[in-house]
Amino acid sequence: MTGRSAKLAASQASWGKTVALPNITIRKFISAIRRLPVDRPRVVPGVWYRTQKEHWLGWLSQYNGRGAYGRIPRKNRDARFAYNHIVNPKMLRWLIKAANVPPGPVRAARKAAAKLPTMQQQSGAIRKAVPWELVAATLWPVKDLRRSPAGSPIRCVL
Repeated sequence: MTGRSAKLAASQASWGKTVALPNITIRKFISAIRRLPVDRPRVVPGVWYRTQKEHWLGWLSQYNGRGAYGRIPRKNRDARFAYNHIVNPKMLRWLIKAANVPPGPVRAARKAAAKLPTMQQQSGAIRKAVPWELVAATLWPVKDLRRSPAGSPIRCVL
């Protein structure tokens, strides 16, 4: 997907039209993640977070800075960019499950990732099965696109 907004495939939209998704800021992404249910806490020696939700919130809170991973700070990185560049399959699996992505793509993501050896490959397989547009549609639902204000997030009814 290119440009400031991506297009949802017409086959995915119940109204039969291709719809543009707006850019979603990191701040809005954090707000959406805060509303999601927490996963079971786990204490792992040497790991600062206890849940994947906490991991997401901590990672995104430092997203426009160097963060724990020493990234090069850049302006205007949005939620789509963050989702498409994370290399942690556990974080991705938690997000798509907590966001209530339909079970078919969730199963496909889990199955595809299980066959691969590296975190980078697993993360790519998960994103291929569950693209950002599907995650965004579940995180920011709008009941009826025709009545939604211009520029607001959309929901693709699957």
